[in-house]
Amino acid sequence: MEDFGKTIIISDEDINRRASQLINSRKEGIDRKKTLTSIMGLIDLTTLEGADTDEKVIKMCQKGMGIESLGLGLPNVAAVCVYPTLVKTAREALEGSRLKVAAVAGAFPAGQSPIDIKVAEVKYTVGQGADEIDMVISRGKFLQGEYNLVFDEIAAIKEACGDTHLKVILETGELQSATLINRASEIAMKAGADFIKTSTGKVQPAATEHAMLVMLEAIKDYYEATGKMVGIKPAGGISDADTALNYYILTEEVLGNEWLNKDWLRIGASRLVDALIDELK
Repeated sequence: MEDFGKTIIISDEDINRRASQLINSRKEGIDRKKTLTSIMGLIDLTTLEGADTDEKVIKMCQKGMGIESLGLGLPNVAAVCVYPTLVKTAREALEGSRLKVAAVAGAFPAGQSPIDIKVAEVKYTVGQGADEIDMVISRGKFLQGEYNLVFDEIAAIKEACGDTHLKVILETGELQSATLINRASEIAMKAGADFIKTSTGKVQPAATEHAMLVMLEAIKDYYEATGKMVGIKPAGGISDADTALNYYILTEEVLGNEWLNKDWLRIGASRLVDALIDELK
């Protein structure tokens, strides 16, 4: 049993300083139009509301796979993200397209359910046709220091996913410190995460440049130690081009060009598509 409590201590002040430096040093020289075009193809177009209906999801799917037809040289989004009961609706609406269906499962967004309930929901969601599962860790257990229990839950859900990709949401706004975000990232990756993701979008703060940099550096360390690539997904509150650009720049600066595609970088958003279209018209 690994002692995750002995992971490194990280300075929050240092992370904030370096995040600003990396973004500011790169932003002026970037090809904004080309980069924003690339970002469109990384979006997980998302609706996660209690009032979600089949009609709303169908319209969202049509929007996500209709961007190429606008004549702006933009790609369609990478995926749509919905609740488990709407996976089948999304799957049918996207038939014939290359878009993936992602779904939150495993007691989203609080994670406060027994593991057998979480696993059952994941198996149901995979059975409905989800290509990707976005699960959230048990933050209460994590903050109590029950790190191996969190590891075991992620591993059990990864097993339930089978060949379906697993994104592990850390809910960084509740972890707060760089040290704990790094520790949660390490646990998730060692337990089998294909992606690590910042937030559910239900807690403030959601995605932040501070959390993103910590997670990127954790991925880099894990890759250098194991040779295994792990993807990253900032999500929550990313509604404008400048914010999305900052996350793209951080990924490029820390991990390099190999991560700058939809296999390894996603951006969870509900309003970003419209913002990018408005700017790039």
